Amino acid sequence: MLDDTDRRILRQYQADPELSTADLAARCNMTVASCWRRLEKLESHGVIRGHEAIIDWRALGYTVEVSLRMTLDKTHANAFDEFIAAARQVPEVLEVQTFLGRVDTRLSVIARDMEHYQHVYRTQILTLPHITDIEALMHVARIKSDEALPL
Repeated sequence: MLDDTDRRILRQYQADPELSTADLAARCNMTVASCWRRLEKLESHGVIRGHEAIIDWRALGYTVEVSLRMTLDKTHANAFDEFIAAARQVPEVLEVQTFLGRVDTRLSVIARDMEHYQHVYRTQILTLPHITDIEALMHVARIKSDEALPL
């Protein structure tokens, strides 16, 4: 589906998503119109899913990050759907993932401090439906966090 030109555009776009179409075209050695058409094609095919602002939650006063691995009671037919719907309603939950295996879901939770985390955990996490087991992993350091793909 992607040719070398598409990959070149994506490499440059990943490296600097704020480039204008003209600057991106210049870096890719192509015309602005051709670059624009290819960007539109990549967006319409879902390769480029959108443009977003990435806000550093630490700059907003959140200092605690915890990963919660959860096992759900799978004897209930709608356990996953009900759990996910409820987890999405917790503002401090940044990410919800599901797995096949011993762990069913993982939540990434942020809090301003440990007191705030304990409050969120007790009042919002423990009340989520169908939880049979929770393992909390306190984040110490983020070694690598890169959204760029090897193109």
